[in-house]
Amino acid sequence: MEFSRQDKTSADMAAVGRPRDPVIDLARFFCLVLVVVSHTMMVSPVLHPDGTVTTENTLMQQHWFEPVLWVFQVMPLFFVLGGITGLESWRRLRARGGSGVDYAQLRLLRLIRPATALLASMFVGLWAASLFGVHPEVVQLVATGAGMPLWFLAAYLATQLSVPLLARLHGRAPWLTLAGLVAAVITLDSLRGAFPLLASVNMLFVWCAVQQFGFFIADGIFAGRSRGWFVGLIAGSNLLLGLVTGIGVYSGNMIVDLNPPNFCMLLLGLSQAATLQLLRPALAWAAGVRWIAWVVAVAGRRSMTVYLWHLPMLAAMSGLVLLTDFPKPAAGTAEWWWARPLVLLGVLLLLLPVLLLFGRLEERPTAASHARGRTHVAVVTAGVVVFIPVVDAALNGLTVTLLGGGAACFALAVLLLGRVPADVLPPVPGASEVPLPEPGLRANLDS
Repeated sequence: MEFSRQDKTSADMAAVGRPRDPVIDLARFFCLVLVVVSHTMMVSPVLHPDGTVTTENTLMQQHWFEPVLWVFQVMPLFFVLGGITGLESWRRLRARGGSGVDYAQLRLLRLIRPATALLASMFVGLWAASLFGVHPEVVQLVATGAGMPLWFLAAYLATQLSVPLLARLHGRAPWLTLAGLVAAVITLDSLRGAFPLLASVNMLFVWCAVQQFGFFIADGIFAGRSRGWFVGLIAGSNLLLGLVTGIGVYSGNMIVDLNPPNFCMLLLGLSQAATLQLLRPALAWAAGVRWIAWVVAVAGRRSMTVYLWHLPMLAAMSGLVLLTDFPKPAAGTAEWWWARPLVLLGVLLLLLPVLLLFGRLEERPTAASHARGRTHVAVVTAGVVVFIPVVDAALNGLTVTLLGGGAACFALAVLLLGRVPADVLPPVPGASEVPLPEPGLRANLDS
């Protein structure tokens, strides 16, 4: 299937006037809740008699959890949803005269401004903790907790910045583009034994391929398919997943297959994209319930802040518990499981002041520049500056020193990117007057 120039123009114009899809918002909210809840059941710090601290992943030690992960490993769905919103945002921007540089500027600001506050706060807090004599093992535990969300930030940012290029290839040859990405994933998986570093490169190709499923949904290619067709696609992708894991080509543990990602994540992404379309009528009904719509709308405006901060808050709370005489049941015991709701409640309470202090960074464009736009050099430089500490943290783990360096790099990138003037792009004649970003969302580009 190929799109003509007229088809692409029509798609751009349709994207400009297209209302926000409540199904996508609800699905993203579900994924966020599932991630936060599951993390509270994973982290279990242990203070040893010699003063060292280690963490145990309690869920990973449960035999029943491995098959459950086939259903609840929703990370691929994040990238499917990112593909839907990313393609529509790009088309809306292009229809109003914007360029790939404008898109990169908007996406970078959307993602790195909340992360800048996290890195700076964590650096100051952990540096102060070290000065007050907190055990280095506890400090490193919290730093590690802060670094875990950064791999997602690196992968999601890389895939989103690739949207203009992949959208152009998708418009010309969607199936060939997807096939090329899948071939790259399989090739790198085949070579990762001899060249282990190639496994990290697949973090780009796997998630870009999964993102393409979102492109297909956004283009309506899956529209009109029968429920049996979606059930068959779900069954087929899971049968193939069972085959490649059953014969030992890949691990059957979807956490192992996530870090770094491999072909299994691609199959899960296909299954979850089909499930999203299969359940769309039910999700649309649920999204129309007034109280559900209100909760999703409130959470959606702070989703990146919640994602970035929930693990650092969980790690900080765990570190504080280690320093007190508070009861510490052994991981996996009945007492430990009964304490999980209290842990979740504690994380949510700690997130409230964070959301009040830093949540608005997801909405307001910066006022660091009076210019109407940024040059290619400034945007590219900002991207490079951001990826240096993020890739380092994703590959080697996060330290207090890297926290400080990362905060400085992110702050520099924000200054390089400047602000996003509401009138930087002229409206297209005849198009709906939908400003970029949408009213009330400001720099929130997941629309």
